[in-house]
Amino acid sequence: MQTGMHLDREHCVRAVQSKDARFDGWFFTAVLTTRIYCRPSCPVVPPKPENMTFHPSAAACQQAGFRACKRCRPDTSPGSPEWNRRADLVARAMRLIADGVVDREGVPGLAARLGYSTRQVERQLLAELGAGPLALARAQRAQTARLLIETTTLPMAEIAFAAGFSSIRTFNDTVREVFALPPGELRARAPRSGAGTPGVLTLRLPFRAPLNPSNLFGHLAATAVPGVEEWRDGAYRRTLRLPYGHGIVALAPRPDHIACRLTLSDLRDLTVAINRCRRLLDLDADPVAVDGHLRTDPLLAPLVDKEPGRRVPRTVDEAEFAVRAVLGQQVSTAAARTHAARLVTAHGKPLDDPEGGLTHLFPSPEALAAVDPETLAMPRTRRTTFTTLVRQLADGRLRLGMESDWAEARARLLDLPGFGPWTVDVIAMRALGDPDAFLATDLGIRRAAGELGLPATPAALTARAEAWRPWRAYAVQYLWATDSHPINFLPV
Repeated sequence: MQTGMHLDREHCVRAVQSKDARFDGWFFTAVLTTRIYCRPSCPVVPPKPENMTFHPSAAACQQAGFRACKRCRPDTSPGSPEWNRRADLVARAMRLIADGVVDREGVPGLAARLGYSTRQVERQLLAELGAGPLALARAQRAQTARLLIETTTLPMAEIAFAAGFSSIRTFNDTVREVFALPPGELRARAPRSGAGTPGVLTLRLPFRAPLNPSNLFGHLAATAVPGVEEWRDGAYRRTLRLPYGHGIVALAPRPDHIACRLTLSDLRDLTVAINRCRRLLDLDADPVAVDGHLRTDPLLAPLVDKEPGRRVPRTVDEAEFAVRAVLGQQVSTAAARTHAARLVTAHGKPLDDPEGGLTHLFPSPEALAAVDPETLAMPRTRRTTFTTLVRQLADGRLRLGMESDWAEARARLLDLPGFGPWTVDVIAMRALGDPDAFLATDLGIRRAAGELGLPATPAALTARAEAWRPWRAYAVQYLWATDSHPINFLPV
């Protein structure tokens, strides 16, 4: 499964004929006779191969004049794993488009964040995805509109505004064109599950099986910062800082999806909130490809076979995670949570949680940059590390986001005082999303390596881990699982 998989016609035909859900999101099947596009696992009888064409994105299908299948709903497929495992221009652009940057800042804003001209960005997206940034953003707006139409009782005018459309007419035309139904009929056909809680959106976040929920939710619950995060009634809950306002999300594992309950202060943040939750739980990963590669190492194979489908728990806010990584240097998980909770209480923005338990947004870099360093209860050297980080984040000299070039961000972080390989790699793995980040100096990893008969020194272990590329961050999750204290923030 490589970039441009839609060009491998034989492979695509086999995936469609076998209704293989592993390939949902990798490519889309457009049927020439019906002018409908589907996901590979569509439950209908597969069309004849000569009537199939394949496209790399839903936007490309729409650009070519195809409408979405009403049975398989290809707009709800998991995202392509390509955008989370690559750091090139197209991958970074796709991550930003998914985060709503085109709707908020336009194509010039997207290009400026990436450091390229608008023409370069458009050319590369067209070459690889068959659609430019405006078409990709339009497809995403259509998906958001459908979600709101089918899961809320909001008036259509409010839905159009929340989904990012500039006018009711554009909203109506797009929905009718993409789904072959006007908005009112789309709502009438949607199944009703009874009255929900006013102001709360209940969603299903799909993923590619297998998924190991204990890996994801156990880590998030163990490191939860009081006031910002909690584990309650089988769900991980946390507050979200979003472009137009704030939100609270509850995420709970189910056999074939993640149950998601969102409360937003501004519905325009819906697409962004969903994208960040998917990124937090690494839901667009391809576990079959990852686990298959790691199984080729006879020492890792038993760990993978025992509990396949481990994901890399990430973050909803890159700057927040970088701050928390510094707070966790050379202290236990409990101490790191205590330090973070003090900052939240003193400098976080308060909010109301209808269910109680969550009290604040995590402080922004701007708020933390204004803190008197003498009030920080930490050693002087770490205080210098902390204040340097938040000031550079606040003034924009250091940018950690979906648009970040991983190599450049690593170099910038290593230049900061108090930043060693562990801190940089944990930020690369959890915040930047680098699937190949490797924590060779982590105490838990070194203990696990020793138990498995792997080299335990950082240099030797790094050399041994070359065989695990490009999925070393996933190998970290399997190694951590073998240690009795897997979450231990010790090296810097």
